[in-house]
Amino acid sequence: MSGGVDSSVVAAMMKREGYDVVGVTLQLYDHGAAVSKAKACCAGVDIHDARLAADKIGIPHYVLDYESRFKEQVMDRFADSYIAGETPIPCVSCNQTVKFTDLLKTARDLGADALATGHYVRSAPAGNKRALYRPVDLDRDQSYFLFATTQDQLDFVRFPLGGLPKARVRELAREFGLAVADKPDSQDICFVPNGDYAEVIRKLRPNAAEPGAIVHMDGRVLGSHDGIIHYTVGQRRGLGVATGEPLYVVRLDADEKRVVVGPREALATRTILLRELNWIGDAPLDEGEGLPLFAKVRSTRPPAPATLRLLGGRAFVDLATSEAGVAPGQACVFFDSDDETARVLGGGWIHKTERTGTWAVDFPQAESPVSAA
Repeated sequence: MSGGVDSSVVAAMMKREGYDVVGVTLQLYDHGAAVSKAKACCAGVDIHDARLAADKIGIPHYVLDYESRFKEQVMDRFADSYIAGETPIPCVSCNQTVKFTDLLKTARDLGADALATGHYVRSAPAGNKRALYRPVDLDRDQSYFLFATTQDQLDFVRFPLGGLPKARVRELAREFGLAVADKPDSQDICFVPNGDYAEVIRKLRPNAAEPGAIVHMDGRVLGSHDGIIHYTVGQRRGLGVATGEPLYVVRLDADEKRVVVGPREALATRTILLRELNWIGDAPLDEGEGLPLFAKVRSTRPPAPATLRLLGGRAFVDLATSEAGVAPGQACVFFDSDDETARVLGGGWIHKTERTGTWAVDFPQAESPVSAA
């Protein structure tokens, strides 16, 4: 129970349906040490809201101190990923580690039969296991952020809001008499409530922002920067250089501390190398054979035709149509179709990209272990 309307309604729904419900809120970080208190979640006023909701519903409520786990598994990884020239998604890491590993273990230790969350995805039985699907309300689709859910976790977790539009969830909150019925949704990463990623990284890693050169992909040095943590692949504004042509960040070279820029067409990506592949589809993955599927390389894009290949222990995705600005550290998520009923087949973290054109980068020999249920 994060203190928002979604998880509060889930708790009330489960109570109404006759389940023995225990509400759990995670205190994930110390605002004073990392960020300001504005527009945050999972601490402060949100814990208070979760407690009030639990009281209204009539269920026990516990606050678990997961600060050290969250810092190690989410915040530190976030900072290190940016320093390495990546664009991380901490919400995926939080679901993957703190919520669906640590909290799930706690739920089992308490003797719970299931862990219910307020995510907007659907799950349903598929043979002797459960499968994950996009929700009814595609405007709230969170399947992209749950690609790393393992089959064991999926069999234990329930998503009661997957079949409801957000408007109906707020109606239910009013019917249940919950004070959070009209509480705004959180729009920011919880530990970066003011949107200043670089400031948070500097606090976590004081020596992270090292200066370097801004270099055109043709080799020209165009200027300097105060740290690659201020840039992301695909960025157009705020580069601080001018050549008379629109320039975009096409690559971040952490080893050389270089920001590589070029024209928009240089962002076109066709092949992606993944790491930490998680597969929750029915059919086993075979080495060397391409598997047609649909892939999302960012949360706001619809699934698009692609092919997944396993070669030499590494996982590659070939996109049928090039995508612009695909960044290492983001996720590539697999589906069995591109419609609203699509099943989630898993996904992986984007490790390297090969773009169209003569300057495509070579892939290093890197292990990409596959986890499959």
